[in-house]
This record gives sequence, C-alpha cells and structure tokens, in this order.
Amino acid sequence: MKRDAWTALRPLVATAAALVGLAVAGDASASSALELVRSARALEAAQQDDLALRRYMDALSLDPTCEEAYLGLGSLRARRGDLRESERVYSVALEHLPGLREARLARAHVRRALGARSEAVDDLLTGAEDDVAALRVLAAWHGEDGLTPAQLSVWRRIAARAAAIEDAPLMREARTMIRALVILVGTADPAASPPDESSARDGGLRRTVGAVARRGGT
Repeated sequence: MKRDAWTALRPLVATAAALVGLAVAGDASASSALELVRSARALEAAQQDDLALRRYMDALSLDPTCEEAYLGLGSLRARRGDLRESERVYSVALEHLPGLREARLARAHVRRALGARSEAVDDLLTGAEDDVAALRVLAAWHGEDGLTPAQLSVWRRIAARAAAIEDAPLMREARTMIRALVILVGTADPAASPPDESSARDGGLRRTVGAVARRGGT
C-alpha cells in the first residue's frame, strides 16, 4: 500500500523538484545579470564604453527582464549619440516590462531628440497624465518649440493639479507662469501694439517666463 502511494506521488514530487530547480536557476541568472550591470557601470566610469556595452548585453542574455540592464544600455547608447539604437533598447524593455516608467520616460526624450515629437509626448504622458513632473517637461517642450498657447494650456493643467493636491507653492508658481503666458499670447499679433513696444515687452516677458521655469526645475 505504501509502495502504491509512493508510485502515485512520484510524478508530483518530480514536478515540484523541477519547479524549485527552475526558481533557483532564475534567481541565479538574475543575480549574475546584476553583477554584470555593476561591472558595466564601473566600465562606463572608466570610459570603457565598448566593454560596458558588452556587459549590458550579456546581462540581458542572462535575464531578459533585467530593468537595470535595459536602462543602462539605453542611456549609454543615447550618450554615444546612437539614438536609434537607444530607442530600440527602450522599446524592447517595454515589451518585456510594460510598466517600466523609467524606460518610457527615457524613450520620450530620445524620440524628441529624433524629431518624433508626437510619439515623445505620448510616451511622456502615458500613465502620467496628471503627473506634475511630466507636465513640467511638456510645458518646457512647448516653450522650446515656441508653442506658447500650448504651453499656457499645460500650465493651466498644472494649476488644476496643484489645486487638487492643495500644493500652495506649486499653485503660486503656476499662477505666475499663467499670467506671463496670457500676456505673451495676447501680444502675439504685431498689430496689437507698435512693433518696437511689442518686441520689447515680448522679450522681457520671455525672460521672466524662462527664469520662473528654471527656478521650478531646480
């Protein structure tokens, strides 16, 4: 009877042992991958980028879900000017790890540098539509592109968010930016005032907006 019971249990025991073995192997691979990432970072610090790239790739071959390896590799590619490769790294990372916000945000900046502005904005705001940090970046991008009305719209969203979370300093900053941008938008038409006056006012306001934006980013 005991022998029959063991015979029946043997497949279950074997399966359990196999699962434990897989788990141990997975943990070992993850640990080894992180060791390779640490080595890659040290090589980067020593300005040995080619070896660092290899270490990051080795880490991902061991563990295709290693967040640190994707982020390190993507950043290194971007720093070297390999923007297309950097974008590809972050895209692969998001295929394996859809919730990896750092990869999506990094891809947003890379895509903007590549001129894919719409895709960059999509990445920036996906899952972070009300995130103040993301909205600040978006407002700055609109400012860089000379899209003052769009920049104003984003700062109004930031003000709404500040009111929702009862953040008084943020609300004060948002109101200052909104006041300045409202005037900029209102004087965009050269016929609104004499050209010289309009130009001087516009330049002064832009300097004010830029100063406030820089303070907000620190």
